[in-house]
Amino acid sequence: MAFLPINRKEMEEYGWEQPDFIYVIGDAYVDHPSFGPAIISRTLEAHGYTVAILPQPDWNKEEPFLQFGTPRLGFLVSAGNIDSMVNHYSVNKRRRDKDYYTDDGVMGKRPDRATIVYTQKLRKLFPNVPIIIGGVEASLRRLGHYDYWDDKVRRSILIDSQADLLLYGMGERTIVETADSLNAGIAAKDITFIKGSCYKTKDISLLDDYILLPSFEEIKNDKYKYAKSFKAQHDNIDAITAKMLIEPYDGWYVVQNTPALPLSREEMDFTYGLHFERTFHPSYHYIPAIEEVQFSITSNRGCFGSCAFCAITHHQGRTISSRSEQSIVEEAIKITQMPNFKGYIHDIGGPSANFHHPSCKKQLTHGTCKHRECLFPSPCPNIDADHSEYTHILKTVRQLPKVKKVFVRSGIRYDYVMADKNDEFFRELVQHHISGQLKVAPEHISPKVLDKMGKPHKKVYLEFVKKYQQLNEEYGKDQYLVPYLMSSHPGCDLDSAIELAQYLKGIHHTPKQVQDFYPTPGTLATCMYYTELDPRTLKPVYVAKDYKEKAMQRALMQFTYPQNYDLVYSALRKAGRLDLVSMKQNALLRPKSFSNNKKQGYQNPRKKKK
Repeated sequence: MAFLPINRKEMEEYGWEQPDFIYVIGDAYVDHPSFGPAIISRTLEAHGYTVAILPQPDWNKEEPFLQFGTPRLGFLVSAGNIDSMVNHYSVNKRRRDKDYYTDDGVMGKRPDRATIVYTQKLRKLFPNVPIIIGGVEASLRRLGHYDYWDDKVRRSILIDSQADLLLYGMGERTIVETADSLNAGIAAKDITFIKGSCYKTKDISLLDDYILLPSFEEIKNDKYKYAKSFKAQHDNIDAITAKMLIEPYDGWYVVQNTPALPLSREEMDFTYGLHFERTFHPSYHYIPAIEEVQFSITSNRGCFGSCAFCAITHHQGRTISSRSEQSIVEEAIKITQMPNFKGYIHDIGGPSANFHHPSCKKQLTHGTCKHRECLFPSPCPNIDADHSEYTHILKTVRQLPKVKKVFVRSGIRYDYVMADKNDEFFRELVQHHISGQLKVAPEHISPKVLDKMGKPHKKVYLEFVKKYQQLNEEYGKDQYLVPYLMSSHPGCDLDSAIELAQYLKGIHHTPKQVQDFYPTPGTLATCMYYTELDPRTLKPVYVAKDYKEKAMQRALMQFTYPQNYDLVYSALRKAGRLDLVSMKQNALLRPKSFSNNKKQGYQNPRKKKK
């Protein structure tokens, strides 16, 4: 079958009288394995279920939701590939101009808080039909959470949406188990046994071996209890070691079952071997989000990288699932046969491209460590830093007919590269898999900020830079290194921002883009931002929340820009570092002209004293 039907006419052309599931999504319909709804719908199809897709319905009308009739088993709802609020608003809470997951990038085709809006609409129109929510938005809002856009703690999205069941994490196994349960005649309210799911109940008397979290009222009114609750959630994301979590509400409990087991290699191969059209539905003109992924290959899931500002561990977990070389090569061959393929595989990777197996052998039987990160603050002595399989995959794919170049663009963990005693991967990367510049993410250089970020200290990054430069010289390459850097992360004050600016001056680099910390659901750093406590220690954390200071920190990273002069000067004055406004070599700013300097209290260093 080609694309799944997106309207009544297409469904009837397939000869369906009634679909098993109607899948409401906030994105346009793109049938590509980089899009969650495509994987879920194709997985259901492979297990014998029919799925009609309802992409971006007009939530102000009833007709779009009624066009397929009543599904035989239920509705599935997802906001799309990313949280709808992140999709709509910048870190400054300004409405974005473009929606990359909509036809021609038009903004406004989905509502804010899309999961809640769609589900409430369906509940009104189909009061007795099961509704299951999932995707990133539901997954990371599965329990009470701080919401940056409302600047308050919101309830579990399961409560607010009125859905019957929430599936969190990577959902192939959970969606099939849910579908099979519904197909067997089990009522939605009785599906309480599936790993990777959340449900609501009024009675927990028959449950055991769980952690009772602080109630929603408690975390809403007490930041200390919020931090403790989040720490418990953070400690229970591993499928083997996690316990059931229960969050009390007024008259209700939200029960989070333990996470689903990561997919085995055979299961990963099965998922990515399913039929995908690898592009957007022909009813659209162009979906911008397809551009970077159409000729890319997902090779792994999960991340043991420990970054405090990233929610991948809360969604995908820390244990790596990866595909076999044969599976990846087969997908690469399919890509080379596409009519618009020009010889370039844009990426083979995942959350971190060079994580292709679990960080240590014990994880598959004992789970990940609750009180020890794999790479932070330094690599665990038990870490299995080995790039050999991934390196061989890259070599094999680049030798395929029609392939001119294979890039690695999804990001590599440079500390993991440096932990590998064999430098073959590093050499292969420099020689064959960089498109002129390699982007890596040190994020900062101040130790106190990096400790809050869960990132390695500056020394590791500098060792990587040195090795990178050496290899480029050895192979006669003129390739650059572009560091991703972040301002205003919890723990970063003006002194830290100035330290970063001095480092940038020393390496003669001005970032073209600056990422201000964005508090999104499901991250340790967002918990720090809201509570001003580190949930790992419950000790206070400095957080820049004032708009002016956040602007100063951003400006310091681009202190060479003339338009940032006044902000940078204000930051230096506030931090007591006007010694960095001078004609000296280490200065960040040069004094303005004498007339301006006199107005601002400067002394012109070139004017001789009488």
